[in-house]
Amino acid sequence: MVSRIFSLGYFGLEVYPVEIEVDIQRGLPAISLIGLLDTALRESKDRVRSGIKNSALEFPSSKITINLAPANIKKEGTHFDLAIALGIISSSHQANLNVSSYFILGELSLEGELRPVKGVFPMALYARNANKKLILPSENVHEAALVSGLEIYPVKSLTEAVSFLSGLIDIKPFRENIKDVLDCEPQYDLDFSEVKGQPFARRGLEVAVCGMHNILLVGPPGVGKTMLTRRLPTILPDMDFEEILEVTRIYSVAGLLDKSKPLIKERPFRSPHHTASDIALVGGGTNIKPGEITLSHKGVLFLDELPEFSRAALEALRQPLEDGFISISRAAKHLKFPSRFLFAGAMNPCPCGYFGSKEKSCHCTSHQIQKYRNKISGPLLDRIDMHIELAAIKTEDLISPDSKSESSKCIKERVERARIIQRERFKNEKILFNSQMNQKQMHKYCLLAKEAEDLLCAAIKHFSFSARAYGKILKVSRTIADLSAREDISAEDISEAIHYRSLDKNLWV
Repeated sequence: MVSRIFSLGYFGLEVYPVEIEVDIQRGLPAISLIGLLDTALRESKDRVRSGIKNSALEFPSSKITINLAPANIKKEGTHFDLAIALGIISSSHQANLNVSSYFILGELSLEGELRPVKGVFPMALYARNANKKLILPSENVHEAALVSGLEIYPVKSLTEAVSFLSGLIDIKPFRENIKDVLDCEPQYDLDFSEVKGQPFARRGLEVAVCGMHNILLVGPPGVGKTMLTRRLPTILPDMDFEEILEVTRIYSVAGLLDKSKPLIKERPFRSPHHTASDIALVGGGTNIKPGEITLSHKGVLFLDELPEFSRAALEALRQPLEDGFISISRAAKHLKFPSRFLFAGAMNPCPCGYFGSKEKSCHCTSHQIQKYRNKISGPLLDRIDMHIELAAIKTEDLISPDSKSESSKCIKERVERARIIQRERFKNEKILFNSQMNQKQMHKYCLLAKEAEDLLCAAIKHFSFSARAYGKILKVSRTIADLSAREDISAEDISEAIHYRSLDKNLWV
């Protein structure tokens, strides 16, 4: 007898149904698993055998063939264990299971208990859209319950699943009030009020967040580059419901959700170590997984000690920084992961870190300094809108108890007002932020006052700005004008935007 159990798999961020067929025939005892499976799934036969025996059920001493269809898509993960075990039990006539209206997920322990699995949230979304119910481990129930309108049946063991599907016990569908979860405000442990000094850098970060401009902080060790950047999520506007679902979906597939609080409401902040490979940053691998740029989607990607990252890793960022997504192609696979994030980098001005410092002398040679800076290629630097140089904090600002900084809440209010202006401006466009404007849109929306136009022309001639740098200055000045609610861009806006291009040739001296 061939039994059919339905489960779900995921390919990248996309979910698809998997039909598990179990056939038991006469022959030498053996289990044959087919259907293009990864190593973890091929090992499931041993977990299933022990799980069935230790659940006081009989494991057939026959030839068992298990097929996971469709056979042309590679299956991965351990969440098929429960469905495979139920298929064997059904095919061996040990129980009459009513499984036609369910998708079944769960990893089996050797004792027959169920362990949590990853990727439950997008699979729950698929189950709801397919008008089916969901059986899954109890530890995943809060994650699945984020999907409204879905009947979820949590089980703790194989025995409990068999008893429920046989009609011997009744399990009530789990429900959770998603409104209570959404009403909770995002909680951040950091605040800009804790930062002393660095008014120019604070202002630059505010501008960067308003228009989603990529930013690079340059300064000697200990001036607050990392401290400032880690507070960027606190001044980003709160995510709306669609953004929350999108980010939660990514983290569910990556297996990074908190089981007790699975809904991600805080903006992501990712800060990978400089030893991270290009695959770790952009995604990929044998079993294609989302990388750091996708985990930063709708949030901040911070690369500290930027020149210490490998050249391959940094160059891999060029396309996603421009397009807002990463395309990963293999011989038989093609996936697209979202990567619309605010990029923030930090670096020292030289290998020792004290070039240009008034506090300590630099011992690096000109060759060493140039070699260090050349680790960041021109094309990558061109994609960074704003470069901000930080100097050492004054001693009086550091130790004075009266030295107070503006809180993240106050800065966030200004950011939200500037974002509303951009939303209204681009309501008929396919973009959301000033940083995304093309040449046609810049010509339409970046209207310069006469003094501003004269100043920009003089700056281009004096500093030999490239065409791309000219566009970046226009976009940043548009954001600065939005912060002051000005329709036209003033000379002061242009002047401030020019100060944020300090790493261009002839400025970084």
